[in-house]
Amino acid sequence: MRHVFPTMGTVVSLEIEGTGDQEAVVLEVTGIFRRYDERFSLYSPTSELSRIASGALRLTDASAELTEVYAASLEWRSATRGAFTPHRPDGVLDLSGIVKAWAMEEAASRLNEEPEGSWCLNVGGDVATGGKPAVPWVVGIVDPSDRAQLLATVTLPAGRRAAATSGISERGEHIWLADATDSARIVQATVLADDIVTADVLATAIISGGGPFLDFATEHWAVDVLTVDVDGELRATPGMHRSMGLSRPTILAP
Repeated sequence: MRHVFPTMGTVVSLEIEGTGDQEAVVLEVTGIFRRYDERFSLYSPTSELSRIASGALRLTDASAELTEVYAASLEWRSATRGAFTPHRPDGVLDLSGIVKAWAMEEAASRLNEEPEGSWCLNVGGDVATGGKPAVPWVVGIVDPSDRAQLLATVTLPAGRRAAATSGISERGEHIWLADATDSARIVQATVLADDIVTADVLATAIISGGGPFLDFATEHWAVDVLTVDVDGELRATPGMHRSMGLSRPTILAP
């Protein structure tokens, strides 16, 4: 069963393989994304986060859910040495860099409650998977120079249940460069991890932090990474290289 619905300015595609009341599960997953969208959207003036941005609501009076996501964002800011941040340059609190993945992780927890089968959740190109698929899930990575084409396909290996891609061409409005000179050389980063929050945050942080943070990320987290630089050169960790079929040569990263 495949179900598609819009959320957070993008599209969700949920594929479920197996038995059980799949329609009920889809309704619950749809409700999770609706709740996050209503609370965290900066495009809706009535959302809780918009009211904080406008000054109508103090952060100290925010809901427990919002403060939990904000606290997690601050922890990621510290862990990434500032390459990931929930604050825009103008000071506005913007949690869009983590909230989609946070909603995906909650949906994944619900989907994992099903006793049989497997599932794949694709939200705007970021993917979380679970269960026991008959064959491994394969993720497509778009070419940043031609978004109608695939740059590579990746067969998710054991211990890598999630994939996230960030880039200047796709989500530049969410990414602020920590080092404009070095960071701008990486135009797209794809990260495979065991959870979608780690994959999504680190993909964004690699765009922001550039080559130095790429090296830091692969040393400190169990992830596989593929990057594309401004000249179209590809760089991949050995684990990523083994998992994918590429359309052009790649440099092996440490």
